[in-house]
Amino acid sequence: MLFNSYEFIFLFLPITFFIYFYLNHKRLTEASKGFLVFASLFFYSWWNIAYLPLILVSMLFNYVVGTHLSKKRSTSKHYSSKSLLAIGILFNLGLLGYFKYSDFFITNFNMLFESGVPLLHLALPLAISFYTFQQIAYLVDSYKQETKEYDFLNYAVFVTFFPQLIAGPIVHHAQMMPQFAKAKNKVKNYRNIALGLFIFSMGLFKKVAIADSFAIWATQGFDVAQNLNMIEAWITSLSYTFQLYFDFSGYTDMAIGIALLFNISLPKNFYSPYKATSIQDFWRRWHITLSIFLREYLYIPLGGNRKGEFRTYLNLFSTFLLGGIWHGAGWTFVFWGALHGMALVVHRAWQKIGFKMNMILAWFLTFNFINIAWVFFRAKEWEDAIKVLYGMFFGAITLPTPLKEYITIEGVAFGKWSELFYSDPQIFIWLLAGFVVVLFFKNSMQLKESFRPNIINLILTVLFFLSIFILYRKSEFIYFNF
Repeated sequence: MLFNSYEFIFLFLPITFFIYFYLNHKRLTEASKGFLVFASLFFYSWWNIAYLPLILVSMLFNYVVGTHLSKKRSTSKHYSSKSLLAIGILFNLGLLGYFKYSDFFITNFNMLFESGVPLLHLALPLAISFYTFQQIAYLVDSYKQETKEYDFLNYAVFVTFFPQLIAGPIVHHAQMMPQFAKAKNKVKNYRNIALGLFIFSMGLFKKVAIADSFAIWATQGFDVAQNLNMIEAWITSLSYTFQLYFDFSGYTDMAIGIALLFNISLPKNFYSPYKATSIQDFWRRWHITLSIFLREYLYIPLGGNRKGEFRTYLNLFSTFLLGGIWHGAGWTFVFWGALHGMALVVHRAWQKIGFKMNMILAWFLTFNFINIAWVFFRAKEWEDAIKVLYGMFFGAITLPTPLKEYITIEGVAFGKWSELFYSDPQIFIWLLAGFVVVLFFKNSMQLKESFRPNIINLILTVLFFLSIFILYRKSEFIYFNF
């Protein structure tokens, strides 16, 4: 069930909303939480009910282990809390590794040793990467004695809350559980409803009207074309750069908006990332909750910046290399993570030396690095990435014939500027509009902070909401694949 589907917007969401608050109105607090868990699991099972036992087993296991860890530092005479924590983390990573990386390891094993081990062809359980990370964080915090003794129902609400279950934002138990416990959050809040619908409709517009439009051009370049000239290659890469941002930030906006209907505030996950003037700045603005998780539960435990400069560089690189692997089982994802790791190392060394750069040049270099790196993130195979990159830097240049009178550059041909995109000249307007929006407009979180329930915002909400009827394309969100 997609956020941008009729059945979600007109059936699941309103039914869940009214039953949840009706039960709270009748002071059936436990029943309302139980219903929310049931509704969330129904939402999760909509794609494939075969996924349901896995998330239930994962929740039960992590709840039991987390409860034992939070009670005392040493759980028995036979094993320590540290051992129990290790078992819990290995269990979660084992599940994730089995379902997400088995075929990747088998394929590389077969290539390395020229063997014929058959692939498992396992379907990737929906949201396994996200709920695994959240539960690992819960176990670590339980080990640190930073969690309370929640009952299983409360824990289940934290893990399964449907707005953020599938693709985040990655939430922390300390952010979520107290909100569900507050008495004032059990009563309908009409300002939150207005704000939630405003943010949701904005995310809906981002996804349906913008991201899915750029997706057409990105798909043509990456998956259809056999080769690309320079203009086609840059159109392809920039289209995916904008598609990914508007798709994922659109999903996040919709999740934040839905949660607000239930008086739950989810953390922001995007904050104008394409305005970044350094790679460090980018990761403070892009997928913010993942960046926080990687810092708190990977970079700092590895030693952070406390063990000398070389070790700091190694920790930075390792963190983002593992972040790339988390995104997908493929060498393109590994390379994408390595690129960002190396960029962060270079940025830190640059800062250490004390060099400064013009702000516009810094933005230009940062944006183009990100755009080039996204090529590896999007490419299904190495060949697809090489095809696009070769076109971007070594592809033929063909300009419209009327420009022949004004331009005389060796190697530039004149004629039909693109076989692939010639019938879509409006793409240049879309790309220009994309740059204008991401660089000069306020982002959705800034609009959220300044929101006032008035007639203008009501009209904007209705207009954004109408996008699902005008430009409806039933497509999944990109991060469902991760």
